[in-house]
Amino acid sequence: MKSRLAMIKSSLATAAAGAIAAMALGTVSAHAAWEPTKPVEFVVPAGTGGGADQMARLMQGIVIKHKLMKEPLIVVNKSGGAGAEGFLEVKGATGNPHKIIITLSNLFTTPLATGVPFNWRDMTPVSMMALDQFVLWVNAENPAKNAKDYLAAVKAAGPSKMKMGGTGSKQEDQIITVGIEQATGTKFIYIPFKGGGEVAVQLVGKHVDSSVNNPIEAVAQWRANQLRALCVFDEKRMTYKTKVTDTMSWADIPTCKEAGVPTDYTMLRGIFMAPGVSKDQLQFYVDLLKKIRDTPEWKDYMEKGAFNQTTMSGDEYAKWLGAAEQRHRELMKEAGFIAK
Repeated sequence: MKSRLAMIKSSLATAAAGAIAAMALGTVSAHAAWEPTKPVEFVVPAGTGGGADQMARLMQGIVIKHKLMKEPLIVVNKSGGAGAEGFLEVKGATGNPHKIIITLSNLFTTPLATGVPFNWRDMTPVSMMALDQFVLWVNAENPAKNAKDYLAAVKAAGPSKMKMGGTGSKQEDQIITVGIEQATGTKFIYIPFKGGGEVAVQLVGKHVDSSVNNPIEAVAQWRANQLRALCVFDEKRMTYKTKVTDTMSWADIPTCKEAGVPTDYTMLRGIFMAPGVSKDQLQFYVDLLKKIRDTPEWKDYMEKGAFNQTTMSGDEYAKWLGAAEQRHRELMKEAGFIAK
């Protein structure tokens, strides 16, 4: 009997020792998971004040406030060559996990329009953070109360009399402008600016007649009754019903199709790393971005900017990127924007 009891005690002791060892290994493993060991450069391939810049700086603030990283996240704007400067820098930073980049649709348009040697596959996809909307805006003093009236006035003014302000050339804003022209028989003078913030200011000052800014880029001027929102370039209305102006919420803006402009377009807000990073390094940023999206500050930003809150990572994200690249190729071919 004693011998059997001794055997049981011995087995229990061995199991306990094994469990303690496993716990210790688990702790070592958890501590061995990669994290940044120096400041992380967060590249924005666009100018200051635009949607990508605003999102990057919000993410930087969330990381600091909630102490999500031990090392600082430093936002750096590299807008040269329609964002090619930023993309080529990350492409060339092979194996460097301390450099990430926020992308907009110039991820696709810039190499197609310029022939610059870059493709999204030259980087490591991390996560889609959201999809951004585009809205047709006019100055609040414009007599047109809806998109149909405004575009009728553009047509009546004659070819190339009215100015459409946008960010960059042969990029999203100009692609949408060409889409409007093709759908309605109008013709604008397209005026490119460095960032969406500047575009909104130019429209308030009546230096251009309209813009196709993202919601977050023009919300302050809309709330201040300086700009009027005519339609959103999406298949469905936005879902946010909290009033932004005295009379309107984002959900009150009709789709452009409803307004007789059969054109739609949404834009990627996604994060990439340099090529050649490890799985642990990639996973760190996938986890970090999820923590950011779970914060109240992010959720508030999503509503204020009327974002489509679609997110994805991994194979699903890569598949979406491939399809989006093909769509941009087709759109730009139709517009005559592809480099020869």
